[in-house]
Amino acid sequence: MTETRKEKDSLGFFEVPARAYYGAQSARAVENFPVSGMRAHRLLIRAIAMVKRAAAEANRELGTVDQRRADAIIQAAQEVIEGRWNDEFVVDVFQAGAGVSFHMNANEVIANRANEILGGKLGEYAHVHPNDHVNFGQSTNDVFPTATRLATLLALETLYPELDALAAAFSKKGSEFDPIMKSGRTHMQDAVPIRLGQEFAAYGIAIRKSADALRQAAESLRELGLGGTAVGTGLNTHPEFRVQAVANLVRISGQTLLPAQDLRWAMQSQACMALVSGALRSLALELIRISNDLRLLSSGPNTGFNEIHLPSLQPGSSIMPGKVNPVMAELAAMVSFQVVGNDTAVALAVQAGQLELNVMMPAMAYNVLQSITILANTLRVFRERCVEGITANEERCRHYAESTIALATALNPYIGYAKAAELVKESVSSGQSIVTLARKKDLLSEEQIREILDPQKMTEPRARS
Repeated sequence: MTETRKEKDSLGFFEVPARAYYGAQSARAVENFPVSGMRAHRLLIRAIAMVKRAAAEANRELGTVDQRRADAIIQAAQEVIEGRWNDEFVVDVFQAGAGVSFHMNANEVIANRANEILGGKLGEYAHVHPNDHVNFGQSTNDVFPTATRLATLLALETLYPELDALAAAFSKKGSEFDPIMKSGRTHMQDAVPIRLGQEFAAYGIAIRKSADALRQAAESLRELGLGGTAVGTGLNTHPEFRVQAVANLVRISGQTLLPAQDLRWAMQSQACMALVSGALRSLALELIRISNDLRLLSSGPNTGFNEIHLPSLQPGSSIMPGKVNPVMAELAAMVSFQVVGNDTAVALAVQAGQLELNVMMPAMAYNVLQSITILANTLRVFRERCVEGITANEERCRHYAESTIALATALNPYIGYAKAAELVKESVSSGQSIVTLARKKDLLSEEQIREILDPQKMTEPRARS
């Protein structure tokens, strides 16, 4: 049996594990919300500890919490920032509205550690109280959204390098594959020639633009409602607290942050989380599209496009010998599906705010942070184990470039659309190429055929000669 201690909160006494740094309110939440078995993201823990340290420093500077207590709170919060007490954050990610349970988990861990620093015992709060001192001048209603925004900014710092690296990998493949001619496809039908490198260069641009959109959306996270307390009026705070606390948080976190223009707005609206989640969704949609293209282009090897080869990473079938599947492209798609689903949950949570508070913030925090984490991890392995190792089947690509019926498009300025369409019909029915038929019918001179029907020259704009 685990030894316990009795702690008292506003509802009465509750049993808490004797050596736990969390307290009664956290223990009640563990009992109340046995939902997923998942606990808070490490960056959310780190971010809320940064907020607590910034607030304690502000309270010390403003004289609202005495220096001895404040110093102990600051030391304890710093230890949480460093990850020393992550195991003490025991509340499920699905919990009471607004994140009260997670917030009190942080207050209790920091208070108990601060008491220990000052020579007190766990659970007695003789020196530092979770509510009266760690939470002085604060409320869940301003602390949790502040921590969520800060955690998202910190998490995005892990995603940006992966996005930049993936965009660069596609761009590099674009240069490598630039000389390789192939047939374009629209509506999954033959289209005019394109260079394989042009396709891959465009993938790099798509990822880069998604990254730019995400960075722009993230700017909305930098305006914080810290200091608004319960309903955004700043009740029980020093007039200078919010400016001082945010300034401290800038120094502690290394992030560019500023006090919200209107504290009520910062508490009522969580549109910034919708913006970021939406940008993650848009990125995921691009990843789905690109991963599907890679699967199509590598399909086969004998009965598919077989224009590119993806790295062989593992056997692809328990029954078909020698089969190898595009596993990294499949992974990228499945993770992206999850991100799209997460965005739906965030959207529903963002619109569910009422009056002075949106209580659905825990769902926003969990889903956005999960999306960022799984995307960052996936982009890394997708790049390293797939994109960087892609090779081209030049012979197959050239065959498609020379045999596409859409070569007839280049004849439009010379023989007209209608005659070119008739040539296409004959090519399809007879199996003869457009070039062969153009020669047979003396539609063009040999010099014109070489010039006009050269697939390479169709891949860039040019004036009619």
